[in-house]
Amino acid sequence: MDTNFWGSVYTTRAALPYLRQSNGKIVAMSSSAAWLTAPRMSFYNASKAALLNFFETLRIELGSDVHITIVTPGYIESELTQGKYFSGEGELVVNQDIRDVQIGAFPVTSVSGCAKGIVKGVCRKQRYVTEPSWFKVTYLWKVFCPELIDWGCRLLFLSGHGTLEENALNKKILDIPGVRSALYPESIRTPEIKSE
Repeated sequence: MDTNFWGSVYTTRAALPYLRQSNGKIVAMSSSAAWLTAPRMSFYNASKAALLNFFETLRIELGSDVHITIVTPGYIESELTQGKYFSGEGELVVNQDIRDVQIGAFPVTSVSGCAKGIVKGVCRKQRYVTEPSWFKVTYLWKVFCPELIDWGCRLLFLSGHGTLEENALNKKILDIPGVRSALYPESIRTPEIKSE
C-alpha cells in the first residue's frame, strides 16, 4: 500500500496545484489486478483497486481542470511476471514455477508495446488504457459473471487443499512443450536477477 497507493496519492497531492494551473494530465498506473483478482496477490490487488478508485473519484472532483488517464495493464514483461518476490527472510528470489502458476497460460506482452499503447491513449485523452487491449474483456467477465471468474481462478491457480502450488492446472498447461516459449517473452524466461 505504501508504494502502490500512498506513493501516487502523495505525489498527486503535491503536484495538483501546478497541474490545475497548467491544465495538466495525470497518468495513474493501476492494474487489471484491481478487478481480476488472483489468489496469493491480495495486498497487491487491494492496492491497485484503491488506486483505481482514488483516481476515478479525483477525476469527478477535478472536473475538466486536469485530465486523468487510468492505466490498467494486464500481464506485461516485468520483474513480477519474471517471478521475482521477497522471501520470508527478506531475500530477493526468482521462482518461475510460482510465476507459471500465477500467470499461467495468458500471454505476456512486451514493455515497449504497452508503453506505446499508454502514450497513444494519453495523447487521445482516453479515460482508461488497458494493455494488451484484449485484456479489457476480463473486466466484462468480472462484472457480468463474477462466479465464473472465481471458479476459473480456483481451477487454474489453486491445486487443492494440502497440495503444492506447482500442481495447479496453470503450471501443468505451461509444462506442455513449447507453450511457455509461445506465451512468454525471452526476458521473463530467465531466472537471473538484475543487479542494477
